[in-house]
Amino acid sequence: MSTSEQIPDTNSYVTHLECGMTGEHLLADQLHNLSPKGYPILVKYDLDKVRSTMTKDVLASRAPNWWRYRELLPVRKTENVVSLGEVMTPLISLPRIAADLGVTADIIVKDEGRLPTGSFKARGLAMAVSMAKELGVAKMAMPTNGNAGSALAAYASRAGIEAVVFCPDDTPQCNMDEIALQGARLYKVNGLINHCGKLVAEGKESAGWFDCSTLKEPYRIEGKKTMGLELAEQLGWEVPDAIFYPTGGGTGLIGMWKAFGELEGLGFIGPKRPRMIAVQASTCAPIVRAFEEGERHATPWENAATYAAGIRVPVAIGDFLILNAVRESKGFAVAVDDDDIRDALDEIAKREGLLLCPEGASTYAAYKQSLKDGRIGKDERVILFNCATGLKYPMPDGGEILNRHSDINYQEL
Repeated sequence: MSTSEQIPDTNSYVTHLECGMTGEHLLADQLHNLSPKGYPILVKYDLDKVRSTMTKDVLASRAPNWWRYRELLPVRKTENVVSLGEVMTPLISLPRIAADLGVTADIIVKDEGRLPTGSFKARGLAMAVSMAKELGVAKMAMPTNGNAGSALAAYASRAGIEAVVFCPDDTPQCNMDEIALQGARLYKVNGLINHCGKLVAEGKESAGWFDCSTLKEPYRIEGKKTMGLELAEQLGWEVPDAIFYPTGGGTGLIGMWKAFGELEGLGFIGPKRPRMIAVQASTCAPIVRAFEEGERHATPWENAATYAAGIRVPVAIGDFLILNAVRESKGFAVAVDDDDIRDALDEIAKREGLLLCPEGASTYAAYKQSLKDGRIGKDERVILFNCATGLKYPMPDGGEILNRHSDINYQEL
């Protein structure tokens, strides 16, 4: 079956858009960045109409990709869907590690590294680019720590849209190479992602690009929310007890929280919600600090630095939406050290054969830390989000030199 044949030709039931802070209604089917008050925008749907056509039985008959939820996604016309062969990403249990830790419930990794461009950024950028195509955008720009830029480059090239990407000059080399190879113009900036974002905003008018920075347009959230839709369906229309999510800009955490609300509105799940746990690096933890201090907004983190480049985000424009989800779910925010992230990556690779990215490994480090301090119980079923394939990141040198001409003691090998 071709990619186009896997996309349901059905309706989207978007009714309007809303300011995420004030609730002000905004018109759908028009280009938007932030709301008039300067806050992220959320997409709203007619759930009664969604319910009339998108039943559980109908979903079960559709191809296993996130476009199966078309009625609950914003793209109106099927011909504007931009696809690179997306899949439903697998849930992979960690039984050996569970036994090591003495837990009685499942520890499950949702492995987003199986997606096009190798990361969960494909979800948000596929939706943003599809909507840009639908609304007539010819040129898009964004800041990135790596994987989002790669996803924009790939999907924009697929759509025939010009892409311009700005990244910190110490972004992982693999990410920079793939951004350029996939057709975007890449600029390496002497600064952090927020400095790159400032350049995108400053150049918007003169360069004529559409700013698709994290949460500065409405549709990346809609792409990322498919993680929540997909997860609930994969668990038999149930939700886990807790979700550990690597949190930079927080689009996925916000999107999943939105998805669970919509699923309850459709009658697909009950009122139970997973505890949403925002994971950050201890050397870049603005959300953790705001959570612990009881603040609604997070102050920018000074001198941000971490081995897990994807969560090196000193300031998030959707901070209040992240904190709302964490608090409403009775979750928490937790910071982990880089050494613990490295150890977590190594442990899961050696014990379970699963190669996580550093950001994904941070969720396991946070889970272990939370078990130890009692914030997570051994009987709680948890989801750890691995946001990208570990093959994109530098790995330690492996193996030993063996001289085939020497005497080899095979018993010592």
